[in-house]
Amino acid sequence: MGRSLVIVESPAKAKTINKYLGRNYSVKASYGHIMDLPKKVLGIDIAHGFEPTYEVSPSKTEVVAGLQKAAATADAVYLAGDPDREGEAICAHLADVLSGPKLEFPQEGEKNKEETGGTGKKGKKKTSKPAKKAAAKGKPVIARKKIFRVMFNEITPKAIKAAFEHPGEIDTNLVDAQQARRVLDRLVGYKISPLLWDKVRRGLSAGRVQTVALRLIVDREVEIRAFNPVEYWTIHALLAAGEPPAFEAKLTKYKGEDLEVHTQAEADAIVAATRSAPWKVASVAQKEKRRYAPPPFTTSKLQQASYNRLRYTAKRTMALAQRLYEGVELGQEGSVALITYMRTDSVRVSNDALDQVRGLIGSSFGQNYLPEKPNFYKSKKDAQEAHEAIRPTDAARTPADVKPFLSEDLFKLYQLIWQRFVASQMVPAVFDQTTIDIEAGEYTFRATGSVQKFDGYLAVYQVSAEDDEDAETDNKALLPRVVEGETLRLETVRPEQHFTEPPPRYTEATLVKELEEKGIGRPSTYASIISTIVDREYVTKDQGRFAPTMLGEKVSVLLVKSFEDIFDVGFTARMEEELDEIEEGKLPWKKSVKEFYGRFAEDLEQAKGEMESYKAGIPTGQKCEKCGKGELLERISRHGFFLGCSRYPDCDFIRDLAPELPGEDEGGEPKTEYCDNCGREMVIKRGRWGAFLACTGYPECKTTRRLVAGTRRAHQPDELLDEKCPECGSQLVKKHGQYGEFIGCTAYPKCKFIRSKTLGIKCPKCEAGELVERVARKGRRRVFYGCNKYPECDFTTAHLPILEPCPKCGAPFIVEKRGKMGAVRACLKEGCDWKVAVTETAAAVTLEPAGSIKA
Repeated sequence: MGRSLVIVESPAKAKTINKYLGRNYSVKASYGHIMDLPKKVLGIDIAHGFEPTYEVSPSKTEVVAGLQKAAATADAVYLAGDPDREGEAICAHLADVLSGPKLEFPQEGEKNKEETGGTGKKGKKKTSKPAKKAAAKGKPVIARKKIFRVMFNEITPKAIKAAFEHPGEIDTNLVDAQQARRVLDRLVGYKISPLLWDKVRRGLSAGRVQTVALRLIVDREVEIRAFNPVEYWTIHALLAAGEPPAFEAKLTKYKGEDLEVHTQAEADAIVAATRSAPWKVASVAQKEKRRYAPPPFTTSKLQQASYNRLRYTAKRTMALAQRLYEGVELGQEGSVALITYMRTDSVRVSNDALDQVRGLIGSSFGQNYLPEKPNFYKSKKDAQEAHEAIRPTDAARTPADVKPFLSEDLFKLYQLIWQRFVASQMVPAVFDQTTIDIEAGEYTFRATGSVQKFDGYLAVYQVSAEDDEDAETDNKALLPRVVEGETLRLETVRPEQHFTEPPPRYTEATLVKELEEKGIGRPSTYASIISTIVDREYVTKDQGRFAPTMLGEKVSVLLVKSFEDIFDVGFTARMEEELDEIEEGKLPWKKSVKEFYGRFAEDLEQAKGEMESYKAGIPTGQKCEKCGKGELLERISRHGFFLGCSRYPDCDFIRDLAPELPGEDEGGEPKTEYCDNCGREMVIKRGRWGAFLACTGYPECKTTRRLVAGTRRAHQPDELLDEKCPECGSQLVKKHGQYGEFIGCTAYPKCKFIRSKTLGIKCPKCEAGELVERVARKGRRRVFYGCNKYPECDFTTAHLPILEPCPKCGAPFIVEKRGKMGAVRACLKEGCDWKVAVTETAAAVTLEPAGSIKA
């Protein structure tokens, strides 16, 4: 019996599979897609049914030649690409290449000869592009009937054996769905990107899905800017019963109706009315509450949990998951695949995996953690149930077992997947929840508390408040034993001022969740979508949250205005549904593309003539500040956006439109710099080497000053200190660097002593270091505060620490938070909710003991 050829996408996957197949199989890798649309032309025949023209990628010529050579002597070829649209498309292209004539690729010398018109000399007429492509010659490499498709969701001996015992054919519906997506994306990107080059600047790109994702971020930013905070107050009472402990209750109703308090006057009136009122228990309700385990991971849920818990980006998560799926070296075991396929929207689990994990739970945690029957979860309506959820290939292989063989990143992700899967088949956690309603005159206050009775699945997987399950956070406050009608003693009552807050910017986790909920893209594409808009500098990350750059915002506005239908969230979601219908064989792919292109072509033609151009200048309606005659136009240069006079070059007035960067006079007015020579105001100008400060008295005064890199702040002069360097004895100097103020040695660079300016507040985490002011090195240069013992201690806070003890819990310092609603001082200590506005201090009203408590 001869050998069969097995082709997979990656060498790691090939190595793992080869271990299970034996000597009769040779496993080789295609290294991903071997064919694609040409790079320099559209590659789609719009006039003839949108037929695409694929060619072997230049970087894959040697790979294809090697695969053809191996296939020529094989008894059969098994295509074992990933079980999804992309994997099916890779297999289809491999089948086309292997069942066709052998391709002969020009050698390096032949390429040079072709490029110089056959003479080898420069200056001669070049041959046409097709002459450089692979030439097909001779008989088919291998008969099509000898090419088979094998699919598996996990790389285990049992799954591999089953796949090869029942090989199938390539699913043309899956291939058509992938081809439709590729054609749609090429049409949008190839047609719109040149328009952006003409109207904004070269190098920009647009994408059918990426632009919609950018639109979500831009729309959220607009929403935040337009938000007007609304003041509201809450009233809290500290009460004591016949038994300890004292407990806190919150105002909820007035005369049995829900109550909202909007002003301090209303809050003060309620405090005055309740402080002398009798406080009695109106009702006590106790019930058992069950919290059920979350399902095993799908792709999007894994990306969300990985970001929330491990701070891994979607791109990093998928790269790590790919390695766990394809196989990692486990000592003497060799290469072992640790998880099932990681691109899935199904929560289905095979019966074998259920039996195995139930056995593990019973033996490792106890029978009381094992439900009577397996837990089954419902996938979303358009999920591919042929796939499984992301789970360990062997639940008995615990994180502790594999830890010695994995890098830290791989271990953390495997542990997260293992814990989630095991937890999904455990019994619910059980809580005893108590709710006490208290009457104070006509007002009703409520206190709630929850005590864990049985941990259930929480024994292996804790659900955090920011997890994607939106699980309720349990109030763990301890409540005393009280009875209905019991009189309580009021210790204190305090009003607290609050302001409504704008919707938060998206994190990677919340953006992935939003994309999934709105049906934009597919979980397997989220990582590339996010990476693209970041790489194109359309968005930045500020403390883990996405904010649009000025470029991203203006590009989004232009595209949405000109292509309102194409970049509509609902329309994009509908296109994803059509791709699903193509995959199911319900819709011809060319019909879907034709309907899309009809609408797109109309918008495109209109945009060519009507889209505003930043290169030509967009009128603002403002008069030039310098000449008073011209109109200010919004334009773009290689340094960014600016306002310039329409009378240029007769009038050279410009004003930089770069946004103010945080960390400089945050929360107040931007600092004005004045010229040291003539006293006039200095403004930011842009020159050949970037932004700088220039005197407004130019040309009479030609004073300029450099800016601190990455900021709009002028360099401050060094300030000598009356202190000696502890290392060399030279004088110390206060300097202002790119990342804030620091103290250095005048003998630099011979002596590199450096000391951060501390705030005199001890670090609450390590209690050894002190807090210092820092400036973030990545993204927007925001000021934050951290421990000077970093990296030994990683404590940070975004809020200004103040050396004043918390009046409620006694913590050694408080922080000041600044936002649109003003400044608020608060306690950072976990479990302490003390907070008060800086300008309008809402002090607690403390009452004298009211005498004995009546039971």
